[in-house]
Amino acid sequence: MASIPCTIGLSFPSTNNTSYSVLLKLCSGFLGIRKKKLGYCCSRIGPSNGSRTKCWFKFGKNGVDAEGAGIYGSQSRNDFDRDDVEQYFNYMGMLAVEGTYDKMNSLLSQNIHPVDILLLMASSEGDLPKIEELLRAGAKYDIKDADGKTAVDRAANKEIGEFILGFVVQKA
Repeated sequence: MASIPCTIGLSFPSTNNTSYSVLLKLCSGFLGIRKKKLGYCCSRIGPSNGSRTKCWFKFGKNGVDAEGAGIYGSQSRNDFDRDDVEQYFNYMGMLAVEGTYDKMNSLLSQNIHPVDILLLMASSEGDLPKIEELLRAGAKYDIKDADGKTAVDRAANKEIGEFILGFVVQKA
């Protein structure tokens, strides 16, 4: 289940009987909707006592998972590009460690597909959720970088390397 903080505002532009009857059904102290004698107003939907709330939504097929909803794991190999590589490079703090984009640019200049570059980087960082996402998207685990290392060779630890190989074996 995903938690998404939200506030929803409603407005009813017409004052015909249909929209007013809908409003009457929605009015409550909890929702923060107030009735007026000659009209109505809607301030916001949410607890009227000033507290914060989270809305819980079930995503995916039968409300089970994000992948079924197309949020996670829905990208294919060709959905990844150079911008994704740069964003991941920055997100993981690699720029702070490396000091420059040289390593990233050298990987991009080798005509390696961006999804495979991301797998090489995620493997070296030990980012298991990202590795799984990339493998599901079709990243190739046996692509070699300029040093001749694959994602398994660059794995941050033994478990990451075993996970990649296990995923590939399971998929085959």
